[in-house]
Amino acid sequence: MQPPRNRRRILCVFPAYSPSFGTFEHAYAIKGGVRAFMPPQGILVVAAYLPKQWKIRFVDENIRKARTRDLRWADAVFVSGMHVQRPQILDINRRAHALGKTTVLGGPSVSGAPERYGDFDYLHIGELGDATDRLIAALDADPTRPAQQIRLSSEARLDLAAFPVPAYHLVELNRYFLANIQFSSGCPYRCEFCDIPALYGRNPRLKTPQQVITELDAIVDRGNVNAIYFVDDNFIGNRKAARELLPHLVAWQKRRGYPVQLACEATLNIAMHPELLALMREAYFCTVFCGIETPEIGALHAIAKDHNAAMPILDAVAVLNGYGLEVVSGIILGLDTDTAETGERIIEFVERSQIPMLTINLLEALPRTPLWERLQREGRLVDGEGRESNVVFRLPYEQVLATWRHCIATTYRPEALYGRFAHSLVHTYPNRIKPPASKARVNWANIRKALRMLRNIVLRVGLLSGYRRVFWRHCGPLLRAGRIEEVIHIGLVAHHLITFAKGAASGAENASFYAPSVRQRAGAGWRRFIGIRTLAGS
Repeated sequence: MQPPRNRRRILCVFPAYSPSFGTFEHAYAIKGGVRAFMPPQGILVVAAYLPKQWKIRFVDENIRKARTRDLRWADAVFVSGMHVQRPQILDINRRAHALGKTTVLGGPSVSGAPERYGDFDYLHIGELGDATDRLIAALDADPTRPAQQIRLSSEARLDLAAFPVPAYHLVELNRYFLANIQFSSGCPYRCEFCDIPALYGRNPRLKTPQQVITELDAIVDRGNVNAIYFVDDNFIGNRKAARELLPHLVAWQKRRGYPVQLACEATLNIAMHPELLALMREAYFCTVFCGIETPEIGALHAIAKDHNAAMPILDAVAVLNGYGLEVVSGIILGLDTDTAETGERIIEFVERSQIPMLTINLLEALPRTPLWERLQREGRLVDGEGRESNVVFRLPYEQVLATWRHCIATTYRPEALYGRFAHSLVHTYPNRIKPPASKARVNWANIRKALRMLRNIVLRVGLLSGYRRVFWRHCGPLLRAGRIEEVIHIGLVAHHLITFAKGAASGAENASFYAPSVRQRAGAGWRRFIGIRTLAGS
């Protein structure tokens, strides 16, 4: 790529999410100062990739809306997002065009369905690569709006080993619930409902361990974060690479004094690899998100999720708990194999697995998935506007929606949820390593943060909530024993889940994190419940 000849001003804008199960907005007030779930990894990579002589600004509309003066300042406005954010994406485009600004859209939604975004000036389709270079050259030559839309598709993707460190200097990491990092892109499996193989490939591409360590240092040096989530499509998509990375993470934690807990997303068959789990435990991984999808084995085979049946699901969950890993599970309702009894089977699975947190979503067909192609052939795709899903279910729509509400309401009864956390207190948390009382962990900033969160939990949950007796019954003994960290974790997570479930039961919350139905109410808003891939698809 030729060095740019001109200075340009680029405003990168990430659209808001509608409040949902996975955005954790009900917990923000407890944490204090937090306004969004995780930084949008991809658009920060793009911001870091842009020419150094260009001026770059970033606005996450989950934290604050891009103001008119922000848009006026820019020569071009870069936008990104997922399908669920489409209404907000279009709104940013409208506001920028009203001021005569050039707009650029990239990320997973436009890469999967460019035909949905005919009003943008430039479409960046695919990942960071030659399309990005051509976009930079075009804006360097002329930043004004083109006469007609220009589509740029990446044919040669930039190697992940050449990715820059995301532009963390543009964000206030302390405003986010979690920090995040990417090690690999792509997944070898081809689950029917998932668009990852089509967008990012089945042969995971990798950063080097040294890149990951450099990014971890940048995150910890930039903000007082307590947890970092590996947003890989599948952390063990390349098991050999994961095995090679983990000793570096262990060494980094020891060198830095274990400043953060780590989390990731992986397929459930990770339970079959004890050597990986042992290393993850040593690296202080505490949470793993697994797309269990359904406890019904026949349904798993029907959606090409056969790897979840490689060992009994309950046994796999118990294995992960044995290494100190708290499992977060994705569950899907509305599969073709669902029956009138599916809801009760899900509830039974929750009770038997004792998984505290499960994201229960209605099935949504995403473009460029086998599910989309099949349902299109069968004439079973509908306009999602006003609906919680774009799928014509085998069961009546209202019955599926009612089952979802019943599952959420039952699963997140305060007594049931706190009971599952009580199981984790015995069967999961004691199996974690005991990090040293290092300066990275025991310092005045962390002590103040913990005291603030504990105060807010006692006030909002212990005194003002409708389930305060349940809270004190379970957390009172922990407080007396000085187990403050566990009280904060349980109180924080449970408050969001219980509050969300109450809204879901009344019809005030979205049943699918994928469907672009927006419920207008106060408050700002992991793939299933975390928006991670942005402008250049990374």
